[in-house]
Amino acid sequence: MAKSDTFIILYNNGGGMRGLIPAHLMAKVEEVTGYPISDMVDVFCGPSTGSILNAAMVMPHPDDRTKPKYQAKQMVRFYEREGDRIFPQDRFRAFRGLLHDFNNRTMRLNQLKWLLKHGHYDVKHLKRALRMLYGRFQIQSARASLVVPVYNIDGGQIRVIEEYNETGNTPVRTINNFSDAGGHAVWLKHMITGYGHKTNMEVELADAILASCAAPSFFPCHHFPVRYPDRKITEYYSGIDGSIFDNPFISYYGAIKNHIPPGAKVVMIVFGTGYTNRSISKDKWNELGGLGVVDPAHDLPLINIFFHASETALIDSFAEDLGNNLFIFNKSIVSSKGNEELPNEQIDDARPENLERLARFADSIVEENKEKFDEICRLLRENYDKKQQQKKTSREEGGFWSKLLGSH
Repeated sequence: MAKSDTFIILYNNGGGMRGLIPAHLMAKVEEVTGYPISDMVDVFCGPSTGSILNAAMVMPHPDDRTKPKYQAKQMVRFYEREGDRIFPQDRFRAFRGLLHDFNNRTMRLNQLKWLLKHGHYDVKHLKRALRMLYGRFQIQSARASLVVPVYNIDGGQIRVIEEYNETGNTPVRTINNFSDAGGHAVWLKHMITGYGHKTNMEVELADAILASCAAPSFFPCHHFPVRYPDRKITEYYSGIDGSIFDNPFISYYGAIKNHIPPGAKVVMIVFGTGYTNRSISKDKWNELGGLGVVDPAHDLPLINIFFHASETALIDSFAEDLGNNLFIFNKSIVSSKGNEELPNEQIDDARPENLERLARFADSIVEENKEKFDEICRLLRENYDKKQQQKKTSREEGGFWSKLLGSH
């Protein structure tokens, strides 16, 4: 990649069924440009439902590995077809209602104990859907660079690095020390940018995505192996939803930046799933109390804050770094007026009427950002043309050397 080249990153947000929003946005991009999005983007990243979309976009066609297996519009149909199997209607809403009843002291303690233990959706439906999408496909066979964020809750996987003083008896604390054995963020990735350290790992895509989608209180954590051939070891992770720590700016600084060629023009496109953060007055916050701030009946205010806090802390400095090359397509899904046309904020609403609202919500994002949307389509088309020219040059050079060596 030349220094003047454009380097395009696509980040798809997490959000369960709200993943239909970026699915529709990608389908619109493919419709306008006429090209597969995996042939226009350099790096796909994002957690949870975003990782489902990203992984599908980079899968090669089984009959022709130079072409993608899926188009974005097929992923729209995937959500529409599989949604109510993965999230059966009303089951988790009953859970939230029962918790609310407990807060009102109307539920027996043994009911709560059973419910907390068995409150997950049945993960077999999600496993089946992902296996149907990806089969036994390995992450290292992706057509484009892919970053899948997972939070590993099993602290036993952290390696404590110790250096000793001159006596050889006392550990010396350095910047590389880990002081405990807590969980840690993991980026499962396949990078083919031709620059920086190439991650060498073998992991089934279905495992990586299932772990990144294991939203706490919705699905159980997913235990799976990752093999590192260069280190001749196999790690076992107990993964939960990458949304625990990940956002566009953390992915950029933590997993992608060192793979970008020096001097390249970086463009980041963010397809959101609707902002759910809302302000809370101090009186309301104090009124909620210790349990209330994590109660699903109150829309999990503390968890929402955790998810949005780091993003709001980094957005200004990140926007300054990228300037006009940061394109965020998102808007609030929260209505203070009880707008019935907005999609449900909850990630598990797969009802047909909500799917229609999600589609309209995606259309409204494009309509309200028409100039920006046209600009990213132009940039993506240019990136496609550049990639095709590079492939043509590579084939020609390969043919030249084959003929030259053959003549000798």
